[in-house]
Amino acid sequence: MKYIVVLGDGMADEPIEQLGGRTPLAYAKTPNLDRLSKLSEIGMVHTIPEGMKPGSDTANLAVLGYDPKKYYSGRSPLEALSIGVPMKDTDIAIRCNIVTISEEDVPFGEKTIIDHSSSEISTEECAVLLEEVSKQLGNEEYRFYVGTSYRHCLIWSGGSVVELSQPHDVLGQKIGPYLPQDAVLRGMMEKSCGILVNHPINIERKKKGLHPANCCWFWGAGTKPMLSSFEEKTGRKGMMVSAVDLLKGIAVGAGMGVCLVEGANGGLNTNYAGKVEAAVKAVTEDGYDFAYIHLEAPDEMGHQGSVEKKVQAIEYLDEKVVGPLVSKMEAAGEDFRLLVLPDHPTPIRVRTHTSDPVPYMLYDSTKPQEHTWDYNEEAGRASGNDLAEGYRLIDRLLQTNL
Repeated sequence: MKYIVVLGDGMADEPIEQLGGRTPLAYAKTPNLDRLSKLSEIGMVHTIPEGMKPGSDTANLAVLGYDPKKYYSGRSPLEALSIGVPMKDTDIAIRCNIVTISEEDVPFGEKTIIDHSSSEISTEECAVLLEEVSKQLGNEEYRFYVGTSYRHCLIWSGGSVVELSQPHDVLGQKIGPYLPQDAVLRGMMEKSCGILVNHPINIERKKKGLHPANCCWFWGAGTKPMLSSFEEKTGRKGMMVSAVDLLKGIAVGAGMGVCLVEGANGGLNTNYAGKVEAAVKAVTEDGYDFAYIHLEAPDEMGHQGSVEKKVQAIEYLDEKVVGPLVSKMEAAGEDFRLLVLPDHPTPIRVRTHTSDPVPYMLYDSTKPQEHTWDYNEEAGRASGNDLAEGYRLIDRLLQTNL
């Protein structure tokens, strides 16, 4: 038996008037999910433990079977693992987004944050910008490392875990109340704006109608992570297929394989076919028992507040991932269990993460069930299946500890 997770990041949502009172998941045309849902168990799962901030870090740890209350040490340290950043026990890792803030002539704290992803800037462009920031602001105590797209890393040697605000939580708001209390970090953010605002790359981006990547935003501080081995914990050899450093970092920390798919970028137009091929190859040819396909686009579209693009991201997940994946596994003659779910909601209404439970669908190719439901939030709630401890869902997938 092979085991596959398809994770639509931020895919869950709330009913939207524009969609006739349906959620994007219920509204989207998803014939493959509709077909499988009739043969599957569906339900709701609480991936964010009570009292913890909703985010892809805690939620994906839970989906992989790690109790976030036990294993979570901060988001950025997990991303640092993916980037290959050397961390000492006394280091603090901090996420360094390069974001878009307003450029009006007002004090720094009076500016507003416009775009947390700078129009989904490429890694190549952002690496040049971060190099300039590092050249002027980096030193032995503060070291910058390039990640993916707008997501990068700052290592603070001998630092402390300070409270920092997520940029996607303050979109459209004045940044003053959300700047770090730490004077050095706050000063570096302001100085980065002066370094980047007139950089040639940003001048060209504005000419093209793209948001400039004009400010470093620090958040997600944490200490060196200590995850137990996924294979030792589950008895399954796992492969991660994701374009996002956070997910790759979790995999590295858990001793899983990490597949780098060319053209996979975490955006709406990622290399879906390449991700499916990589996952199928892992479990049918390369000796892996478990594959985790992570798709970032629904979350990004939720942060952008785009109903149309979030629906499209979900339809792409159905058309370009779920359909081909099932066909390829059937053609390979492999028995498999497939789990489809979001990690957390990213509702269009708030453009950030919430802690509400999310719908899951669990399909077993050897034991098809008979139902009339579709896969969406309303049907999940009506199913009567409600799992309060999200990190136990993997036991249901793997049929262990039940």
